[in-house]
Amino acid sequence: MRCPYCRHRGNRVVDSRLSGDGATIRRRRMCSSCKRRFTTYERVEESAPMVVKKDNRREPFDRAKIVSGLKKACEKRPVSMETIEQITDRIEAAVAEQGGREVPSSVIGGAIMNELHSMDQVAYVRFASVYRSFKDIDEFMHELEDLIRLRKEAAPAPPVPVREKKGEHASRRGEPAS
Repeated sequence: MRCPYCRHRGNRVVDSRLSGDGATIRRRRMCSSCKRRFTTYERVEESAPMVVKKDNRREPFDRAKIVSGLKKACEKRPVSMETIEQITDRIEAAVAEQGGREVPSSVIGGAIMNELHSMDQVAYVRFASVYRSFKDIDEFMHELEDLIRLRKEAAPAPPVPVREKKGEHASRRGEPAS
């Protein structure tokens, strides 16, 4: 492992910690030449499946592409890099659990859409506009209408107002009188 600062090959591990999910080891290293510290992450290398694209091209699964797509969708949104990494971890795990040698890109795209839909609806619409490659504004509006309908269905019922009994005043219930 080369030092990212001076490119020297010699370094030693100063500290190792297991990540929260236990899938990654974080190692603090110190360069033996410049004495600067840097962090590396170690994870099990699994044989990555091939992703089958819409045009039947095949390319290796690339975690960085998922991170990149999520970053673009979540740009200027209140979504941390940690959240993006967690989403990517879940999608990567789901692909690995399928166990096949090939996975359709639609499965990965659908998983990203599901994650974004429940997390940030603006990011969801941004990703959907690219992923689904809407042909015109009508298709885009249809997607927005579906999103609005689902939001209304999932919204909790408004609180029921409490009616005062005849002759009861707010001050008796412990509320300030106005």
